[in-house]
Amino acid sequence: MGHFVNGIYRRYIKRSLDFILSLTSLVVLSPVLLTVAIMVRKKLGHPILFKQKRPGLNGQIFIMYKFRTMTDEKDKNDDFLPDEVRLTKFGKFLRASSLDELPGLFNILNGDMSLVGPRPLLVQYLKLYNEHQQRRHEVRPGLTGLAQVSGRNGISWDEKFKLDVKYVDNVSFFSDVKIIFLTFKKVINKEGINSDTAATMEPFKGN
Repeated sequence: MGHFVNGIYRRYIKRSLDFILSLTSLVVLSPVLLTVAIMVRKKLGHPILFKQKRPGLNGQIFIMYKFRTMTDEKDKNDDFLPDEVRLTKFGKFLRASSLDELPGLFNILNGDMSLVGPRPLLVQYLKLYNEHQQRRHEVRPGLTGLAQVSGRNGISWDEKFKLDVKYVDNVSFFSDVKIIFLTFKKVINKEGINSDTAATMEPFKGN
């Protein structure tokens, strides 16, 4: 019975809730979105939004939106400086508070993402996944997910992928509510923002 109910939620209810909640959040948080946009323009310049191609449901590519958190500083060879150099104090605040993720609500509204699911990673990682890791694309990617509330950038890639697949196998209304609740707790406590060895997260290089 539980599998049947979870299946109904996954196929029919989850997307409807995503649409309603993302639209409501965009309306309620519009003053916050506008304020952050103005601050990003003032402190980091143009463009305000960071846009990047990411794989979504079944590996389909979409454009993900976030508020910009880093400068465009480059070295003499015209290559971007390391993340820890370009990530400003203001950018760190945006990431620690997860305010940089707010434009992702538009991705949810469009159906590219869900409120809860495996985080959308880089397109170039697709060719590096093994069969088990590929299963993370059986659901829409999320603004937050099981891996994020279990350590965020503070856990290894292997642990992240195991948690992603665990979520895929156990999608339910109650698990989504629990993950959303834990997300707020993580953001408030500023846990797992960085990895142990980098300003953000080390690139995935395969197994």
